[in-house]
Amino acid sequence: MRTSSEPETTVLVVDDEMALAGIVASYLARAGHRVLLAHTGPEAVAEAQAADPDVIILDLGLPGLDGLEVCRQVRTFSDCYILMLTARGDEVDRIIGLSVGADDYLTKPFSNRELVARVAAVLRRPRRAAAPVSSDVRAFGTLRVNSPGRDVTVDGQPVTLTRTEFDLLDALSTQPQVVLSRRQLIESVWDTAWVGDEHVVDVHIANLRKKLNDDSAEPRYITTVRGVGYRMGKG
Repeated sequence: MRTSSEPETTVLVVDDEMALAGIVASYLARAGHRVLLAHTGPEAVAEAQAADPDVIILDLGLPGLDGLEVCRQVRTFSDCYILMLTARGDEVDRIIGLSVGADDYLTKPFSNRELVARVAAVLRRPRRAAAPVSSDVRAFGTLRVNSPGRDVTVDGQPVTLTRTEFDLLDALSTQPQVVLSRRQLIESVWDTAWVGDEHVVDVHIANLRKKLNDDSAEPRYITTVRGVGYRMGKG
């Protein structure tokens, strides 16, 4: 439960199943969050623009605009944490959801307690800072990672990353040449208590590489160590 000294956090719950959305909202409200509801894709985009939520719980199957399109549009103006809900067990749905900017997913039916725990975990992660002056800039060839400012450039050009993509890059660049397993990256980026498919890391790493123009076959920045995990730096 949030204490009076902690800032209020806003969670937007988007699901066309109104009964389910209401139950989820009640659990989140009891955990101390301000909860907003939307039941269609267009409503979700409008509410996200108006309210600037910290977290969006986003169903994949929505009328008007589906969850994937909502995610794409929200990512043009917000770096809030997006947790995708899907009623399908199809791995393709989950991968597509992550590739358009969702940070994580849950497959229905899910435990409301697990959902609330996931929200609590991500809210412990920092939001994008407002360009502080800092000397903590890590260089890898033409890649520059400014950890406190949460800025990334390649060849002097800014690179727009989701919060999860940046946090993965930050974790890897903090320990160059050290191989980090999927589990270590999850514990660093998500939370030590996170429960789910560890291969979610692979999808975010693939998205990150694409944005950095980093070829996995001939990596300049992120190297895959097969059977173990990932390492920042070549060789």
